[in-house]
Amino acid sequence: MASVDSFGAKGTLDVKGKAYEIFRLDAVTGEGVDVASLPFSLKVLLENLLRTEDGADITADDIRFLGAWDADAQPDKEIQYTPARVIMQDFTGVPCIVDLATMREAIADLGGDATKVNPLAPAEMVIDHSVIADFFGSADSFERNVEVEYERNRERYQFLRWGQGAFDDFKVVPPGTGIVHQVNIEHLARTVFTREVDGVLQAYPDTCVGTDSHTTMVNGLGVVGFGVGGIEAEAALLGQPVSMLIPRVVGFKLHGDLPAGATATDLVLTITEMLRKHGVVGKFVEFYGAGVTVLPLANRATIGNMSPEFGSTIAVFPIDEETIDYLRLTGRSEEQLDLVEAYAKEQGLWHDPTVEPRFSEKLELDLSTVVPSIAGPKRPQDRVALTDAKSSFEGYLPTYTSQPEAKVPVTLADGSSFDLENGAVTIASITSCTNTSNPSVMIGAALLAKKAVEKGLTRKPWVKTTLAPGSKVVTDYYDKAGLTPYLEKVGFNLVGYGCVTCIGNSGPIIPEVSAAVNEHDLAVVSVLSGNRNFEGRINPDVKMNYLASPPLVIAYALAGNMNVDLFNDPIGQDTEGNDVFLKDIWPSPAEVEATIAEAIDSAMFTKDYADVFAGDDRWKNLPTPTGNTFTWDPASTYVRKAPYFDGMPLEPNAVTDIEGARVLLKLGDSVTTDHISPAGAIKKDSPAGRYLAEHGVDQRDFNSYGSRRGNHEIMIRGTFANIRLRNQLAPGTEGGVTRDFTAGGEVTSVYEASENYIGAGIPLVVLAGKEYGSGSSRDWAAKGTSLLGVKAVIAESYERIHRSNLIGMGVIPLQFPEGQNAESLGLTGEETFAISGITELNEGRTPKTVKVTAGDVTFDAVVRIDTPGEANYYRNGGIMQYVLRNLLKG
Repeated sequence: MASVDSFGAKGTLDVKGKAYEIFRLDAVTGEGVDVASLPFSLKVLLENLLRTEDGADITADDIRFLGAWDADAQPDKEIQYTPARVIMQDFTGVPCIVDLATMREAIADLGGDATKVNPLAPAEMVIDHSVIADFFGSADSFERNVEVEYERNRERYQFLRWGQGAFDDFKVVPPGTGIVHQVNIEHLARTVFTREVDGVLQAYPDTCVGTDSHTTMVNGLGVVGFGVGGIEAEAALLGQPVSMLIPRVVGFKLHGDLPAGATATDLVLTITEMLRKHGVVGKFVEFYGAGVTVLPLANRATIGNMSPEFGSTIAVFPIDEETIDYLRLTGRSEEQLDLVEAYAKEQGLWHDPTVEPRFSEKLELDLSTVVPSIAGPKRPQDRVALTDAKSSFEGYLPTYTSQPEAKVPVTLADGSSFDLENGAVTIASITSCTNTSNPSVMIGAALLAKKAVEKGLTRKPWVKTTLAPGSKVVTDYYDKAGLTPYLEKVGFNLVGYGCVTCIGNSGPIIPEVSAAVNEHDLAVVSVLSGNRNFEGRINPDVKMNYLASPPLVIAYALAGNMNVDLFNDPIGQDTEGNDVFLKDIWPSPAEVEATIAEAIDSAMFTKDYADVFAGDDRWKNLPTPTGNTFTWDPASTYVRKAPYFDGMPLEPNAVTDIEGARVLLKLGDSVTTDHISPAGAIKKDSPAGRYLAEHGVDQRDFNSYGSRRGNHEIMIRGTFANIRLRNQLAPGTEGGVTRDFTAGGEVTSVYEASENYIGAGIPLVVLAGKEYGSGSSRDWAAKGTSLLGVKAVIAESYERIHRSNLIGMGVIPLQFPEGQNAESLGLTGEETFAISGITELNEGRTPKTVKVTAGDVTFDAVVRIDTPGEANYYRNGGIMQYVLRNLLKG
């Protein structure tokens, strides 16, 4: 911890007789310093620097610079930020623990102590990404899905149980408990953190980094938390600070109140559209003003959750009475509540709606102007007012099917039959942390279901309906309010506590419906209460995906088609044959609030989280390995020793320029980490499917890429394999294919081409357009890229996390000159590339540009190694190698 206190900031805070050591922000003084007017989020960063000042990585000048922050300046000052804790979900967390286990062996092989590889910051993992909605629509759906989840993931879960025992300060929330971000806000988040340091109890702002981009949900609680790649999270676990540039801060002023009929989902889709249009990539967004005061904490968390969708690093709300009330509701101790309030007020972190901090940029929204909305058919920022949803769908339809007027007769196994049309809602899912943490929309959905049942309505027979809450508390308040039976009658039975549909774990759609869709090229849709609706993400049979509030998810399940105007068209008929309209079953705000008041209390949270790390009998009875190092099973297809340290020397090799490289893929704009990283189901005829078959795995046990993230052999084969990826190097194709110039340019899988290039000693390059790597903070998007032999990516622009992750895996991110791209430069992707000037890094300098020669074309590419810390990672071949070498030296 800090060994220097240049400002004499160390002090004591007494809270009802209990003393805490704090670092006082008002101690920071100097020319131009004005701590009081700093945005909330920068005050949190300032405290972080004060507390961790060591005179080397963090100096008095760094602290003074932040205190005198110039709101108008472009970010160019790097700071070393040390989060209080790390939070992980199992898809992204398993590779972290695999890498830590591998590092233990590597450090031992190089003569070091294996137990040095140990979390130095508290780490918590919630297993929430592995459940798949295979079963739905029945009372035992949840039990059956959890049973299958354990069968599929036994090896991974045994490995995580080993990790929980082998590593200090590492806790695991077992399967079937909740979604990581909801568990975070309801239980794990502290708002003000306490930790004993050198025998003294310190209090400081709760901050975190997470291996999921939606870590930002905790911003609603006044916690500065954001997503990082798994490789950055590993470094944080091992005590490495996160290098970051002091960002621009966008102030977002809220006033007014939401009108009747508008939900938190509608608000967040409006804000997402506004901020994506404004441009907030790499910036902090901070909400302030009188409108914040009337905004429930759950709505704040819903907005914070969507930060990755509009591209900001965080979307934070300051601490106020609503924060305290929520902490009390969710069962936090009175001692913690007293500390949060006292600390926030002492440090100037308490929200005053009459005060306007200095911001770099400002936006404003009158909450009363928000209207019911959905977003789709392929991006969360593409908001559509519900009044325009039908016409918007009709406008998009011709681009998704060659038969817009098709009607296909379908007969189900139970003998029922119907005509299936384009726009049919084949998945309606209440899922994802974004909305299932919000009682107003969850209760609203259940009340709508009740009114629908009373009118005699139910889901259309082609709709797969699933309910996957973010925690068991949701089930408790549904049961207490007597609403569970109504949800079940319209088909929304509990399928699991996890992300499920939102991350592609929707499970198969109804088999007969799937057959009709694929045979007749129908453009069917999903409607989900999630945050991501990128192409190919939700289900391979579903081309168009829409985000909607939980009540609208149920409404669309009843209507059965996107080609319905929910304001003017009936969504069904009652028992007497009369038309029923959405307005007839939409619950009033007063009904929702009354039900919340009656059905939700703090005892539910206390009960459900009392023994949250213990797990059920399935978890407790898993055979668990022991020992400081893991005993790898060579036959395992889930967990394999990572290759990153194979043959690693004690000192890093010199950085070299890139010669004789070929293009592996040439991609367009908005290629997301979903397009790059392995995700979703593993197909039988894919390289990963063939690998599993060769290792004796039946197709029914293939499971998802996410569940097999601990096996690099699977993940390499699934990188750039998304079914919607369009590689311009192989025009007319979709999916993970490219041209292999070691074989005369023939079209083959990306993995097989990569193997041939690696075998021939040929380095690889990826060309891309704007916003390369947007979306989830998937470490495998960078790990897979690196293991495929890619040495450089040249794009028009990057999203923050993926650019950083590429460097963390030893891949150099380069940018085309301003205003230019592959097309304007005449690049086809068939050229041989040379990149010179990278070797300047060996002399301790980071070049601003490097020379790229591609056939007859030459241009200067901008080097996107943005901080000295990133330069150190790249020189070492990656962040993990850098950390390991430092551990050996220490």
